[in-house]
Amino acid sequence: MVASTRVKGSAAQTSAAYFAAWKRGDLQGMAALVYQPPADFIARHRSFSEDLHVEDIQLRPGAVKGTGETSAEVPFTGSRRLSEFGAWPFSSTLRLAVRDRTWKVLWAPETLDPLLKDGGTVRLTEFDGPAVQLVTSEGEKIPNDSYAESYLAELKPEFDEVGKGWALEAALPGQQARRLMTVEPKVSLERTTLSRSVQAAAARALDGVRNASIVAIRPSTGEVLAVADRLEDNYSAFRDFFPPGSTFKTVTAAALLEAGLDPAAEVDCPGTYTIPNSRTVKNAGEQGHDTVTFADAFAYSCNTTFVREAIDRLSADNLVETAAKWGFNGAELDTGLGGHCGRLDPPDSVDELAADSFGQGSVEATPLCMAMVAAAVESGSLRVPRILSKAAVERIDGPPAKPVELDEGTVTALRDMMAAVVDHGTAAAAGLPAGVSGKTGTAEAGTGEAAREHGWFIGYRDDLAFSVFVRDGGSGRSAALPVAARFLNGL
Repeated sequence: MVASTRVKGSAAQTSAAYFAAWKRGDLQGMAALVYQPPADFIARHRSFSEDLHVEDIQLRPGAVKGTGETSAEVPFTGSRRLSEFGAWPFSSTLRLAVRDRTWKVLWAPETLDPLLKDGGTVRLTEFDGPAVQLVTSEGEKIPNDSYAESYLAELKPEFDEVGKGWALEAALPGQQARRLMTVEPKVSLERTTLSRSVQAAAARALDGVRNASIVAIRPSTGEVLAVADRLEDNYSAFRDFFPPGSTFKTVTAAALLEAGLDPAAEVDCPGTYTIPNSRTVKNAGEQGHDTVTFADAFAYSCNTTFVREAIDRLSADNLVETAAKWGFNGAELDTGLGGHCGRLDPPDSVDELAADSFGQGSVEATPLCMAMVAAAVESGSLRVPRILSKAAVERIDGPPAKPVELDEGTVTALRDMMAAVVDHGTAAAAGLPAGVSGKTGTAEAGTGEAAREHGWFIGYRDDLAFSVFVRDGGSGRSAALPVAARFLNGL
């Protein structure tokens, strides 16, 4: 009893002072109350709080319990508030004993946190969430089996910010870490311009159709509403060129209209036409229509008419300049995903001008390009399509190109001519819904036994323009029109 009277303080006083210093973050004060504190006592406390992003700590000591004449313990509970997780409760025991006639804290790692016992560790880890999720313009999931998957996969690397998740993990030496708390990362959503309903209709229209694509654009803005691409051999509807066939007559017609040919002017449409001192050109099936208006020659897709009028009224420069204005300049398109429209070499002869006039020869276009052409007829402006928001496209590709305003009289006439194609021309009675205007096209590719035909149909209805392309599928009417009818009737 004499020895105990010489002991300084009490277990209650020392524990109270320790908890008070801990609450206010006084690590020096805590260390002064510990019997032989380890050299890294302060550093260990500081790193534990910093590494786990502890914002504050709450401590609730229990009653002091004597465990012997010179020893005691205080059970306590606490809660650390972690910036990533919020409250993280724990419980431990503060042990005390008389050392050198003074009540001291007998500190061990588990005093700081019970998970640190026996060499245990606690750590905060950061992990990547899923890559950006590309959604429709409405913010909804892009339909499954949409045939746009390769385009979406190519877009994702443009958005390198992925959501970060946090995990609080504990581990004992030689054992696998276990997660105590997890904050799942927020999924980063990026809206495309794709319309859920239009994309779904395009995809379903291509079900069962090999080697084909549909591209749909909103003429008023240039937004890509759908890209359903089932082209084989790694061909792309945005990047790869194909002869556009008679769909290019839309551009040739624009050149002829601007050269003074009136849509109501009477022209000849024989089944075949021999260019003076040169080659013979044929209509499909060598079908002739005698004398018709220029508008009806377009509706019936008279190759012979277009060859004769182009030779009589256009120079090579006329056609090339008009084609360039309509996007046939070979330039890269700033869509957010790249791509091209079309290209045309300057014709060096009458034969070359003749072939180019009805979409053969050196004329080539992407399916994206021909949707652009249809959209330009509807809106009166040639706009570079985009598949992402204006801000995203500008970040990826730089400032956007300004729309090219087309001659109002020309596009007005073309609208009437494309309406005639559906009313009584090559796209008549094909099951298209009311209000569609368009142009069929059949393009020859290859020669001899390798000869084949690509089928095209381009058009618009209200504020939706489109191109349907069936590679090696046959004529525009037999191959592309049925797909277009399914697409438009599915909207």
